[in-house]
Amino acid sequence: MSANPLRYVGLTGKRAGHKTSADQSHFPCDQCGAVLRYDIGTTELACEYCGFANAIVEDTSPIREHSLEEALRALDDPGATTAQRAEEVQCNSCGARFSLDADSHAGECVFCSEPVVLDTTGSRAFQPESLLPLAIEESQAREACNRWLAGLWFAPSRLRQHAQTDQQFSAVFLPHWTYDSDTLSRYRGERGDAYVEHRTVWVRQNGRRVRQVQRVTKVRWRPAGGQTQRHFDDVLIGASQTLPRQITDRLAPWDLDQLVPYQPQWLSGSRSEIYQVTLDEGFNRARKVMEGVIRSDVKRDIGGDFQRVHSLQTRHSNTTFKHILLPVWMASFRFGGKRFRFLVNARTGKTVGERPWSVVKIVAAVVGVVVVGAAMIWWLNRTGYLT
Repeated sequence: MSANPLRYVGLTGKRAGHKTSADQSHFPCDQCGAVLRYDIGTTELACEYCGFANAIVEDTSPIREHSLEEALRALDDPGATTAQRAEEVQCNSCGARFSLDADSHAGECVFCSEPVVLDTTGSRAFQPESLLPLAIEESQAREACNRWLAGLWFAPSRLRQHAQTDQQFSAVFLPHWTYDSDTLSRYRGERGDAYVEHRTVWVRQNGRRVRQVQRVTKVRWRPAGGQTQRHFDDVLIGASQTLPRQITDRLAPWDLDQLVPYQPQWLSGSRSEIYQVTLDEGFNRARKVMEGVIRSDVKRDIGGDFQRVHSLQTRHSNTTFKHILLPVWMASFRFGGKRFRFLVNARTGKTVGERPWSVVKIVAAVVGVVVVGAAMIWWLNRTGYLT
């Protein structure tokens, strides 16, 4: 846990001045001076000109958790603010001046494609301290995407061929928060236990009224109350708003036990976003995720066949967080006048995204189900099973 939250969050306690130039990193080859890019799946920066392998010096610093309470208190200090990031970046290779997207801190020069990685201290209170490096190549991401397209149900017949010709992949690091928390939850509710009663009813069979004994299931309710405890570890919340959460959340699972300390070299040649979801907004989302797990714990604690939860209060303690970057391959394709986006988890190859639907195939499937159902009813009537 950070001993000095002000130092960690990048706040000085004094009002910082406006930055006139961006702090940026570039990575020349140790042998020939050419611009380097991260060699995916390794711990090196590759030189495409002389072939020299430039090692990324291993950082053995531990991946730290930081106190949420201390960080939020530091942010509330009215005298603590962050500087603004410079609007323009000067390329170290061609000398041109250009701007990255407002929510990006790594990308390429728009004129010569030299990788550039900016320091986020001037634009955000928190800087990434760890990340997962890219583990799969663009070609592997493309193969994963093609498998995903081939497995889509009720997709237009021309989709796969059309999408393959329109894909332009880019490697992007997406910002995330992780939260740990110890929870104590007190609840009141009811436990329902099912039991069976037998009752006699009159029914008509073959034109005659006969008595039948039916089994009726009922539920006996009784009050329940108690408390449950749970430790949550690394509840992951996306901090980007450029993509819908229903897409990015489905990229899990991530091998967070393989996080490495942040070094700008890992980003060379990729784009990386700055977080747009604040620390407290992220924790509010994490609490909702935790609440779903806690409710399952409570129902299990109540026991019985059915459960009702009338009230639930949860207290969080020892809550910590990390700010991390996770890598994806991003692409899109246009079909039927609309653009569809999809992402490939750059660690596992898992692919998720938006997709078009074939109305013709869906209607045909529905008609097929109706026809088969009608045929079965006709056959059952004909053989006497429904009489």
